[in-house]
Amino acid sequence: CVCVCLFVEIDIPCLKWFLFQQFNEFSFRTKQQGPVMVSNGSGNGGKKTFKDARNGAVLQMVEAATLGMPLEVWKTHMGRHRDQSTFQAMRNIYNSNGRGFSGVSAFWRGTSAKMVESATKGSVLMFSKEFIKDTCLKSNISPTYAGFIAGAGGGITQVSVMGPCTFMVTCMVNGDKSRSMFQQIKHTWSTKGVKGFYPGGTAIAFRQATNWASRQGFTDAVREVIKRSFYESPETATLSVKHEVVAGVIGGTLACWNHPFEVARIEAQSQAALGHTSQGMIATMRSVVVSHGMAGLFKGVVPRIFLGIWQTTFMVTGANLIRTRVFGETPKNGH
Repeated sequence: CVCVCLFVEIDIPCLKWFLFQQFNEFSFRTKQQGPVMVSNGSGNGGKKTFKDARNGAVLQMVEAATLGMPLEVWKTHMGRHRDQSTFQAMRNIYNSNGRGFSGVSAFWRGTSAKMVESATKGSVLMFSKEFIKDTCLKSNISPTYAGFIAGAGGGITQVSVMGPCTFMVTCMVNGDKSRSMFQQIKHTWSTKGVKGFYPGGTAIAFRQATNWASRQGFTDAVREVIKRSFYESPETATLSVKHEVVAGVIGGTLACWNHPFEVARIEAQSQAALGHTSQGMIATMRSVVVSHGMAGLFKGVVPRIFLGIWQTTFMVTGANLIRTRVFGETPKNGH
């Protein structure tokens, strides 16, 4: 949270002061009492959280390397070129590099930056999300509320590591294509320094918080409905793989209500990639509405829905299946 306040566009001195106070207090307690870990019921709390971090990095990289990257490129292109229809945008991406294999490879443009982003943000997300969720469940918070809280916390912690990487991907898709990724990094660093890698930071923060709060929360809510509908003992039931996937698909779809934040993020980063002055989130949304109407805030929502389903299947459903079926952990209420 401190990193988010320092690097994104939010500038709230009292919030920064409060967070630093809390961080200092936590550091003091940690030195006095040792690291705080949440147990998974088998006495391996510390090992479990680091397993979550490792699993998050692997899952997010596999998600991105498969369908995640082409869906991200498609969505990012539509978020910037809002006068193009869904399938017209797909054709234009294919034609931008020529046809054939070169055209297909255009959907994986910026993959190197995406792999770095996926490894870091996946690890951070899974570590923090599962830690927060375990803590909430131990505090007798309902599974649905625990899912929303954990998802929001995990999403916010991602922002500090993923801001520069999403900016690089946006540069590769919507910026000056004559520059390589490393040339773009060098140019941004020489002209704007560290802050230049965080345009649209406020929109990213809002998007990530609402993204994973919604994905985790809605998926957990659907899980509870499935347990009550199809299982005799909902409190102790373990969902089948089919039911886990269904919950993930529904949760990922419902989570796309926040697409205007994503359009604002793409527009702000695209403007920065072209060397223009970056606007704040509200100003960016206002300019989109003026030029393309309210519908402009939902351009690219179709590939975003598919991407949301794909990411939720990996990072929520997949994480749950790994914990219960690979590592053999006893499922708790809400997992």
